[in-house]
This record gives sequence, structure tokens and C-alpha cells, in this order.
Amino acid sequence: MIKKRNFSSLFCLTIVLLLEALSSQTKPNLIFIMADDLGYGDLGCYGQKLIKTPRLDQMAKEGMKFTRFYSGSTVCAPSRSVLMTGQHMGHTHVRGNAGGDMSRQSLRDIDLTVAEKLKETGYKTALIGKWGLGEVGQEGHPLKQGFDYFYGYLNQVHAHNFYPEFLWRNQKKHVLKNVVKPVSDKPRAGFMGGAATKRVEYSHDLFTAEALTWIKANKENPFFLYLPLTIPHANNEGTRMFGDGAEVPDYGIYEKKNWTKQDKGQAAMITRMDRDVGRLLDLLKELKIEENTLVMFTSDNGPHNEAGHNPELFKPAGPLRGMKRTLNEGGIRVPTLAWWPNTIEPNSISDQPFYFGDLMATACDMSQSDMPPHTDSLSFLPILKGKAEEQKRHKYLYWEFYERTFRQAVVMEEWKLIRSGMDNQRLELYDLKNDIHEDVNLIKEQPAVAQRMLSYMESAHVPHPNWTTPKRK
Repeated sequence: MIKKRNFSSLFCLTIVLLLEALSSQTKPNLIFIMADDLGYGDLGCYGQKLIKTPRLDQMAKEGMKFTRFYSGSTVCAPSRSVLMTGQHMGHTHVRGNAGGDMSRQSLRDIDLTVAEKLKETGYKTALIGKWGLGEVGQEGHPLKQGFDYFYGYLNQVHAHNFYPEFLWRNQKKHVLKNVVKPVSDKPRAGFMGGAATKRVEYSHDLFTAEALTWIKANKENPFFLYLPLTIPHANNEGTRMFGDGAEVPDYGIYEKKNWTKQDKGQAAMITRMDRDVGRLLDLLKELKIEENTLVMFTSDNGPHNEAGHNPELFKPAGPLRGMKRTLNEGGIRVPTLAWWPNTIEPNSISDQPFYFGDLMATACDMSQSDMPPHTDSLSFLPILKGKAEEQKRHKYLYWEFYERTFRQAVVMEEWKLIRSGMDNQRLELYDLKNDIHEDVNLIKEQPAVAQRMLSYMESAHVPHPNWTTPKRK
């Protein structure tokens, strides 16, 4: 009887292990690529005429283009916090760029990330690029937030410089050959910003190489690669020091254009990024894992005006109004593509509103794991699979922004409400279906719609000790 029981136990264990192996093989990989300060109109597939993005345009033709996908915020750190936690700006922990106090910009141990959820279900996880949600020794460090491997920048000011003195590999400095001159003797955002006087190793190129190597090493396992690139963010310190924040090794196809060097650099950065996204897609095909891999491409917020270039030349917001640091559509509506051969119908378009926080539910849906509590997330997996009839819709989407004047925004289907301050005296209401540029304020014509959206605005905001709002008058 003992032998029979042992045999039975061994048989059951074998079945469990086989089921786990089969399950891990069928779980799709997830690659999430995020540009930095790329505008809605910066890609050819979104109407760009001057900057060439052939591989991303091809990605759109082979996959899905979202026309109403929104970032988590209009600036860097909070947008990434929304992405990782699945909580909108009224609930997520990091609600702004923190300035000198980097503890305010660190995720906590209680914050559950997309990487943690996927790691729970057997995924290998990596972050290559710019983090901005926790330093060495803080709870928000990537290795404490679900990532098995990290290579890149921890600090957003450090990430301004494309030719840094070092990058982080896990918790150790990877020293580079560049020589950097600091912009001043005072740290900003906890880091001494600057620009390179000796340019040898370009961080974007290092990230691309690292990502390709990591994919090759982990192709046999379900994996999640979060690839937050720094292109085409400006080196703000380089702009102040040399008048040119568009750092790039060469101007490529734009070398002979009758443009300023800053404009050439801005265009060259985007085209370089386009090339490298193409290299990643080619690798997936080479490894024969493309049909089991969802690749998403987006931007952390709207376009900047910080490199010394002329935004009017490229019109990076496309048909939208506003840029980075605004809650108009140009500040938060971002180009977003999804590519998944034999799952996503080629050349498909979704005009349904989604946002960064929805990555959490989508990742849980893909990995067949339970949703964490207290999220503001809807899976968009049904729309990717062509099952529009099964796709749930958000009642509303919400943002808040603390720089200069406190502002809030709500999107409810085709309606958009923006409030400056807390006294309801500065309200803007737009019909996005008929007024995508947000030119005609309908606040007086549609009081009932405005009141409903104000109620959503009030319920969405949960006070936070690190991020205070003005008192009502």
C-alpha cells in the first residue's frame, strides 16, 4: 500500500508539473516599449510628414493603432506610477515629479506593480531604460517592485543626459566612457544634472543592445520586458549649457536638411528609435516567438519644447491642442500601437478610450491571474482579440496635475472637462468628437453634462499627504 500511495503521489506530482509546463508555454510574452515625450503627431501613422518612422508605421499596419489612448499623467514620474500600479492619478502614490525630495517619488512596499503580478505567475521580468520611481535603498527600487533584472537610469534628471558617466545594472554602477560636466554645484531632483563633453557611449543604443540580449536569453520562458526609452526627451541641462538638448550620435538622413541642428537632432532621435523598435520585432520573428508575444508601443506623455528645437516645424501634437504639462489632449493623448501576429487583426484601429492604468488588468487577463484590489483598470485584451462585443468601457478617465496651478481633467466618452483650482470658477468643457482641438468651451451650454463630470472629479480625488490641493474659496 505504501508503494501504491507513493506511485499515486508521484503520478499526481508529474501531472501537476506537466500542466504547469504547458501553461507556461502558452502564456503570451509582453513587451511594453515607451518613448519619452513623444507626441501624438510624431509618427507617420499618426500624420507626421517630415520625420520618418517606417518601422512603427509598419507595426501599425500589421497590428492595431489606438486613436484615444491616454497616458497616466502629463509628466514623467506620475505617468509611470499609473502604468505600474493600475491606479489613476487620484489614487496612485506618486502624483508628480518630486523635485528634491525623492522619497515622494518612490513606490512603497504596499504598491503592487504589473511586474509583481506577472512574476507571481511564472514570468521572467526585466526593466531596461528609465525608471523614476525609486532609488537604491528605497522601497521603490525596481528589484523590490517585481523586476528580476534592471539596467538603466533610476533618476529622471540623470536620464536627461544620453551620454552619462554610468548606468545602473541592478544595484551596481556600470561605468561608461563618457565625461560629464555638471550644470551647477546644486543637485536637482536628488541628482547632479549635466551634459557630456566627451561622448562615447549613447545610452539609447546600450538599452537596445541590452533588450535584444535579454530577449534571446529568456525566449524559452514567458517574459515581461518593460522598455521605457529616453528618446526623444531633451537633455534639459544640455539645452541650458550649450543651447542644444537634442543629443544624438548623428543626424542620419536629416544631415543635409536646411534645419537647425536642434531640429535635426529631434528628428534623428525619433527615427533612431523607430529603427530599433524594428530590430526588436525582427528578433521576435527570428526566434519564432512573435505569435506568442504582445508588443505595445506608446509615450509617457505629450511632446516637449525643451531641446531648443522648433515645435512648429514638426507639429508633434498633430491635430491636438497642448503639450507636456497641460491636461489638454496634446498633453495626455499619446500614440499607441499593439502588435501580436495572428491575434490582432492587421491594420485595425480602436477609437475606444483607454489609458496607462489599463495595462494592469490586461496583463492579469493575459496571464490568467487575479486582479489586485483597489485598481482603476480595465483589460483591453478583448479589443486586441477582435472581440469588441466583450470589451468593457470606462465610465470615466481621470487626471490631476500639481505644478503651478492645481488642475484636474475628466474624460467621459466624447466629453472632456478641465478644472483649474477647486472653486469651479475655471471650467472648460469640450465635445471631443466634434472639437478635437478643444477650441469651443461648452460649459454654459451643457450644465448637466458638466455637473455629472464634476461629480466624477470629486469622487476620483483621494487626498494624499505628499500632494496637497488648494483650499476651496
